[in-house]
Amino acid sequence: MFCNQCEETAKGTGCTIKGVCGKECDTAAFQDVLLYLCKGISIRNIAAMENREGNTEAGSFIPEALFSTLTNVNFDNERFREFIRQAIRIRNSIPPLKGKEPDACTWTPISDTDITKKEKEIVTDAMIQDDIRSLRSLLVFGLKGVGAYYHHAAVLGFTDESIVAFLQKGLASTLQDLPADQMTTLVLECGGIGIKTLALLDKANTSTYGNPEITPVKTTVGRRPAILITGHDLKDLEQLLDQSEDSGVDIYTHGEMLPTHAYPAFKKYPHLVANYGGSWWHQKEEFESFNGPVLVTTNCIVPPKDSYKNRVYTTGLAGYPGMTHIPSSTGGKKDFSSLITHAKTCPPPTAPDPADRDLITGCAHEAVLSIAGTVIEAVKNGDIKHFIVMAGCDGRQRSREYYTEFAKALPMNTVILTAGCAKYRYNHLDLGTIGGLPRVIDAGQCNDCYSLVVIAKALADAFGVGINELPISYNIAWYEQKAVLVLLALLHIGVKSITLGPELPAFISPGVLNVLVENFGIGKNSSVAEDIPRMVPGA
Repeated sequence: MFCNQCEETAKGTGCTIKGVCGKECDTAAFQDVLLYLCKGISIRNIAAMENREGNTEAGSFIPEALFSTLTNVNFDNERFREFIRQAIRIRNSIPPLKGKEPDACTWTPISDTDITKKEKEIVTDAMIQDDIRSLRSLLVFGLKGVGAYYHHAAVLGFTDESIVAFLQKGLASTLQDLPADQMTTLVLECGGIGIKTLALLDKANTSTYGNPEITPVKTTVGRRPAILITGHDLKDLEQLLDQSEDSGVDIYTHGEMLPTHAYPAFKKYPHLVANYGGSWWHQKEEFESFNGPVLVTTNCIVPPKDSYKNRVYTTGLAGYPGMTHIPSSTGGKKDFSSLITHAKTCPPPTAPDPADRDLITGCAHEAVLSIAGTVIEAVKNGDIKHFIVMAGCDGRQRSREYYTEFAKALPMNTVILTAGCAKYRYNHLDLGTIGGLPRVIDAGQCNDCYSLVVIAKALADAFGVGINELPISYNIAWYEQKAVLVLLALLHIGVKSITLGPELPAFISPGVLNVLVENFGIGKNSSVAEDIPRMVPGA
């Protein structure tokens, strides 16, 4: 085992015995081999598409396979065995290349032992830290982010052949001996595809559920039995709300599902009552005290305690051994009746101690642009001096308290733009308002980072300046591969001087880091006392 794809990787270099996330060695082997086979599919299918013989199933399978290998999505070996069988079936249905093919195009495991043996070959190569392998890792982890975001859009019926074509192009490139300049070009191209994918997902969400509205969300609990839904999938929430309506069961959101309260389509459900808890890594305490069943729709699963494991259900690409999985039937329909029945046997949630204040969400691009005049006037008259983008992921490490302290220390004329679960480090703070605007503008899930790009571009147009001339600084927290893709997307549109933390990616070699520093000014966060004056002029 060797895994260095997340921010919390062991010793800052790579997990080699067991994942910090809880991933076992055998699960890591299945994931690595699945990715390897997807590369083989891509090599063959690119050639087939040139001859108009491409396998369309590959285009839907690869995003799902990539998503399943993200940190904290799927820990279930049997599900990965099925993915591997499916990958081999799809690959073998595509005409082989003329001449010698890469091993990934032909290798077929007979047993788990074959998979373990192949993984050792894969990780032995991955542990060599040179610039080419670093660029390959950066590209692959960006592709995983594309796969995740694309899957969310595809579930709602929004697809784009150019995106899945690039996924295959990117995967295939990692089996080719491309020089560093070509790999760098592909990495930046991945950022452009990331922008396209995030825009597609934004269109999918808003076309289906309406444009989010600035909304206060309660964090108190009621007296009825309840279900907690976590993850990112909006269609799962819609089906759960439809099936639980008039059942006497309330629905609470958790983690990245908080922003769903802002969608008009979900406001019609009175039993969608509140948000419970914070970001993903608090699950062991929050799932315990919630008392009712929990539905995990995507990432991020934390290995559960036995005391509540029987109350956790997974669906979609999420999986964990011993948890009940709710599959999709034809047309994506899911049956949540067992979950609802289970909820009726459970006591109501235990109130948080102390109960938090209401949280404000729904500040996506349409909502913010509808009051753009107010924002622009506040900037012109000096009420707003600076914006700080503090988007990204939360994580377990104590070093992430930095983001709470950073938010507290910002001058009162500074506005925070956020998306993702990093906001749970400060969205409970009473940071006040500026001219009636909340000082924390929460665009939504990490899936909604596109809104921050739209808002930044709109401000640049309004003031007639380039995006790097705006009074905006970037203090980004990352954890997993979707955040890697968002970083590449920012680089693609030319954003410079991004501060990244709490640790820089372990898969970035010194040579690649030097390029990022020289060309884009990327740097690591240090201390609040040092970073505030650097990011907020005049503070």
